This record gives sequence, C-alpha cells and structure tokens, in this order.
Amino acid sequence: MSDDLILVLDEGTTSTRAMLFTADGRIAGKAQQEITQHYPRPGWVEQDATEIWHRTLACAREVVEQAGGPRSIAGIGITNQRETVVAWDRDTGEPLARAIVWQDRRTAGRCAAMKEAGLEAAIQKETGLLLDPYFAGTKMRWLIEREEPVAAAAKRGTLALGTIESWLVFKLTGGTFVSDASNASRTLLLPLAGAQFDEGLCDTFEVPRGALAEVVDTSGAFGTTLPELLGAAIPICGLVGDQQSATIGQGCLSPGDTKATYGTGAFVLSNQGETIPSSDHRLLATVLYQEGGRRTYALEGSVFVAGSLIQWLRDSLGLLGTAAESEALARSVPDSGGVVIVPGLSGLGAPHWQPDARGVIAGLSFATGRAQIARAALEAMAHQTYDLAEAFAADGARWTMLRVDGGMSANDWMAQDIANLLDLPVERPDMVETTALGAAMLASVGAGLHPSLEDAAAEMGGEEERFEPDMDERERTLRLDGWKKALAAS
Repeated sequence: MSDDLILVLDEGTTSTRAMLFTADGRIAGKAQQEITQHYPRPGWVEQDATEIWHRTLACAREVVEQAGGPRSIAGIGITNQRETVVAWDRDTGEPLARAIVWQDRRTAGRCAAMKEAGLEAAIQKETGLLLDPYFAGTKMRWLIEREEPVAAAAKRGTLALGTIESWLVFKLTGGTFVSDASNASRTLLLPLAGAQFDEGLCDTFEVPRGALAEVVDTSGAFGTTLPELLGAAIPICGLVGDQQSATIGQGCLSPGDTKATYGTGAFVLSNQGETIPSSDHRLLATVLYQEGGRRTYALEGSVFVAGSLIQWLRDSLGLLGTAAESEALARSVPDSGGVVIVPGLSGLGAPHWQPDARGVIAGLSFATGRAQIARAALEAMAHQTYDLAEAFAADGARWTMLRVDGGMSANDWMAQDIANLLDLPVERPDMVETTALGAAMLASVGAGLHPSLEDAAAEMGGEEERFEPDMDERERTLRLDGWKKALAAS
C-alpha cells in the first residue's frame, strides 16, 4: 500500500473501531471490538478505561497489519464519544476509577442545585451549554468527591481528568496531555471565546485547573505514538468529538449546513461560522472545529435515546431479533395503530432538558403487536428531530435540508419518515461512516495530505441519496398531536 493512508480510531459508546482511509476517502481496512457497559445503579453508566485502551490498541494493530505496516500510514485521527470522563494518574498512566459515560445521570442533583442557585444563565452565556448531567464538568467533580484514589491523586497533583481522546493520546504517546477544542467545549469548563480551560469555571464546578489538559486545535501535530505500540512512531494529526466529526464528514463547512447523526443517541449540528452562536430555546452552542486557534462554531440539539431504543426493544424486551428487523416490521403495517413511544429512558435531551423524564409507550390496545411498537419506535426518531427543527427555527437557524448519517440512517423507512414529518428533503451519503471520515479529513490536513479542510472534503466526500417528503398535512398534524400528548405524559 501507499504511504498516504490515514488510521482513524473511532471511539463509540458501545464499540471501538480502527479504520483505514485513503487520501480520496475510500475505506481500506477496519477492525472493531465491543466495549463493555456497566450499569451499577439506575441512571449510572460506566466503562473500564483500561478495556477501552487495550481494545483500541488491538484494533489499531490489526489495521496497521492490514495496511502493510506502519510506514504506510501518514497519520492518525481520533474521534470519540465526547462527554465520557476518565480519571487517571499522570505518573503511573493508570485509571483511578471507572469512566463515567456521557449517558450517566448521577449528577442530576448537583445540576438542579446549581440551577436553583441561579448559575445556569451565566454558564450558558460563557460556555454555550446548559446545566445537565450530560456534560463532563459535574462528572469530574463527582469523581473527586466520591472516589478516594481520585481525591488522593488530586492532593498529590498527579490527577488527570479528560475525555476519551485525551486519554488515548496520553496512552499512545506515553504522556502527552491535550484535549482538542471540540471535546473541551463539552466540559462546561471552556469558554467559547477562551483559548484554554477557565479558572473561574473550574472554581464554580470545583474541578482543579491543574488536572485538565492543554486545549489544542482539531488538526495539527499532537505527538507521535510510542514506536513499540504500532511498530513505528506514527504522528497523531486529528482530534475531534464524534458529532463534530460527523458534521465535517458530511461536508457541512458553510454556515447553515446541517446534519443529524442517528446512533446510540441523535445529534443535530448546524454550522454557524466564526460567530459564537447563542440560543433562547435550549439548544447548545459548541466548537465545531479549530484551526490555527481560529474556531468555527455550531448550534447543536442532542437527543439521548435513538438507536439505544431499538437495542432496548431487542435486548431487554425481546421484541426484535435484530435491529434491522425494525424496518421490515414498520413496513408491514399501514401505521402504528395509535401507539406513540417517548424514548425518555435516560431523561429527555434538547430542547426539553428533563433529566427526570421517563419513557412512555402510549396508545396500547389488544390490536397492538410487535410491528406497531417497532414502527412507533422508528417514528420517535422523526418526532424528536421535529422538536429540534422547531427549536432551531425559533433561534433563527431554520433548516432548508437535513443531511443524515450514523448506523440508524441506513434504515430507508426511517429516513423517509423524517423527510415526511419535517416536510424537508433529507440527504444520506452513500457511505454512512461519516464520523470516522471527518476525523480522517482532519488528520489528512494535519498530516499534509490535503492543504485545507475544504480540499479534504472535496476530495474525500462521496455521493448522496435523497429522500423527498410525501406525507399529507392531515397525517402530519395527527402524528404531531399524538406525540405532544405522549410527551406531556412523560
């Protein structure tokens, strides 16, 4: 193989993957391993950071072998689940507690208390985020308060607190401690207008500033891997949060370009250019990417439960044999029979932000079967997307078209249903691995394979399939009325 391959480490919620990309965006190799989820209490979600590291390294080694050796790889890009927090000791390089996953809700009480103290408005203005357990800052404080090894490391001055990309760079390089601006902007500790983590915000959340990484660009030179890990030293050239990465992979590089990723959760990001956005309708402002210290921002709506609803129907309720079966079941009936599902299994995200909300299945009757429930579960994706579309429009960022990606977007029925309910065209790329592709684009720029992100997107992007709306207004109104009633019950 040539020496212009990019190795992407894609750190998802339920698996870790390594993928090889060519300079023109083709996939040249891949490996994947599952990551164990731990649920010690209701609302708690944890992972083993050591397992993440070992399985990521195993996947990377497998893909390096597929590439014909490390000399074929020009650089590494890393993309990751963003708000998951790892605490480790910088001297030993070992984790001090289980990682707290982005879905975890254990800090809901602290967030509520901070809201009651009137802190949310100022924090949102500075960071673009709301006070919710979703974000990393309160997770970091919980680890210091509740995990004795973490507290001891904080006293010694050896504590490192970081998101997954920060943890992997540290392990790959043998000690480099950085966090890219897109991930750092999800902590509640980085001002959108500030270059580094802020002392005042750290004081507010009681997180020691010295335990945090240096904030860096999303493409550039971030160190090289230890030679013994992958057979040679390979430069790390791209770092980016998974949803920002998917936005880049979809080529959303101009203000107004909007994408939705349907994976474990669902995340809509709209490029807002270099102007810091703000929301009056409980959307988030976040860093999309950073080059040479200059930031491009996005407005974001985050839904906590998307593909995980289908997984729950399959694994916990046994209603599906496979996730893919949901599409065939949805097509087998003319409608959901009045069944509406509000997937508040871990609270409700944007634009509601109700951490204590619970899931609802409404409209059940003796006529309800597996097909109606499966269809209602897929319809919930369109309902949640519609709520986000309304919030974006109210904030002056109305969508004219939506680009979709992620594992669930391969479902043609769901893509068409989203187009129908939004009454907007929906485009889906021929390759739905846009999260990994975005990291590959950034790393290709950092490695010098492409002169700019725009050039990388033009060279590495593919074709799209388009879904045009074909639902009449009466049916749309009935669907939305049923959703609103079920939502109120959740």
